[in-house]
Amino acid sequence: MTHLASVARKSPSTGEVEDDAFPFSVPAVRSLTTLDLSAPVTFFVGENGSGKSTLLEGIAVAATLPTVGSTDVATDESLAAQRRLAGSFRLAWARRTSKGFFLRAEDFFGFTKRIAQLRAEFKQRLSELDAEYQDRSPYAKGLAQGPARASLADMERRYGADLDANSHGESFLKLFQSRFVPGGLYVLDEPEAPLSPQSQLALLAMLGEMVAQDAQFVIATHSPILLAFPGARIYSFDSVPVSEVAYEELDHVVLTRDFLNDPARYLRHLRGG
Repeated sequence: MTHLASVARKSPSTGEVEDDAFPFSVPAVRSLTTLDLSAPVTFFVGENGSGKSTLLEGIAVAATLPTVGSTDVATDESLAAQRRLAGSFRLAWARRTSKGFFLRAEDFFGFTKRIAQLRAEFKQRLSELDAEYQDRSPYAKGLAQGPARASLADMERRYGADLDANSHGESFLKLFQSRFVPGGLYVLDEPEAPLSPQSQLALLAMLGEMVAQDAQFVIATHSPILLAFPGARIYSFDSVPVSEVAYEELDHVVLTRDFLNDPARYLRHLRGG
């Protein structure tokens, strides 16, 4: 199911001077007219600085998606330029959804920190109620502690007893497992960053399961593994304007394949051979 069908730049009003400051100075952004997002999975790929994350963030802001691990897109200081960019966008919806989220890999640390803080607060509240109700009946104490116990149990059911006890990659996958829901729109910036190749395959399987349940994904990535998702539309930001590229023709894929086929060919240059 496609929810977000396309993103387009609005034409400047008569007499209006086009902004030439960042992010409008980025060639991929300046040259953007309309980008077709009608595939269930769309990938943005390109070198660092090519504008793929900037455009992705602008889409997330324009779609008013909630964030994971950071402040709201409407107030996050790191997204101030992207909010200006979002104001120049026109989104076309096939079917608007209120489900989904926006996630940057670097925001995950903030998310785990917030979960740990909430968990500590629930435990502290339970301890306070233990002391407060020590002379009351178990029934009264149970009623008082009920909300905090229920919230703590739900948190541990969704994310485990302690996200920090897992590896970063394991915690990342648990986040996706707990937060992906059918019919959602998910905008993800480099989700492969904490994931091993095996975990990237696990994420691929999750994408397939969620697409089968009417979810849509727009993802910026460097990962040849994720880019191999069947039927995905891939946009390369390494040329201007942004253009659709077949998986087999991607520089990321060609270079990775050539390196794995003959690593000595590349490594000899490191030794000065």
